[in-house]
This record gives sequence, structure tokens and C-alpha cells, in this order.
Amino acid sequence: MSVKLFAASDKEIRILANLHPLNWGLYMVARVWQGITLPENADAYENFLKIEFLPSIEKKNIDGYRKFQLLRFDKGQEVEFITIMWFDSLDKIRQFAGDDYEKAVVHPKAQQLLLRYDARSKHFELEHELNY
Repeated sequence: MSVKLFAASDKEIRILANLHPLNWGLYMVARVWQGITLPENADAYENFLKIEFLPSIEKKNIDGYRKFQLLRFDKGQEVEFITIMWFDSLDKIRQFAGDDYEKAVVHPKAQQLLLRYDARSKHFELEHELNY
């Protein structure tokens, strides 16, 4: 069963989220962000994420933070990375990113390694998870 939430405000989203079937242990919001680097910086950036950034996030014990995923696509002259951070709700993302929760949180070391990156993160509600 898939239930779609169509809400005009964050308050309505919070109210409806309590009724959302996926909130019964599975409701999550994905924070999606993209950065692009040159091939010669790609491994250093990936290592920074795995060795420094991710452990620092996990040490903070952010309430409602669930997991981190990293996608990499070598495009020849550039390497594209997409990060996906999973949280319980938009309120939990605000605890991580602040009131302007769509604003990207980019570590200064990452800024040095990246050619360009999204200034804003996108947020998606998990509608359905297939387990095979």
C-alpha cells in the first residue's frame, strides 16, 4: 500500500506523518545532495567522507539520523558524487542543518576538493521500500 502526503505546510506534514503507514517504524526523509570533483581529487574526497565526515556525524548522535549513503559516477573529466542522509523527519533534519534546512552543509575541506556543488539539498519522503 502506498500513501502519498500532499501538504501545504510543515505543520500539516508533521500532523499527517503520524498517520502515514511508513511512520510506523519505517517513515524517513532522504536529504539528497550532489558535488562534482575532478578525477584527481575524487579519491581524496571519497576518503574524506568515509574517514572524517561520516564518523564526525555519527559521533554527534544526532537524534533521528539513520544512515548515510554515497553514490559515485565517473564521467571522464569529472566525478559526480551524490550523498543521501536519512532522517526520521524534517524536524530532525532541522536539528542537523538549522532552520534553513535546505541549505547545504559543506565542510571547508570538502569545498577545497570539489569543483562545484549544490548550494541547496533536496528532501524526499520515502514512499515505499521494496525488500526482495
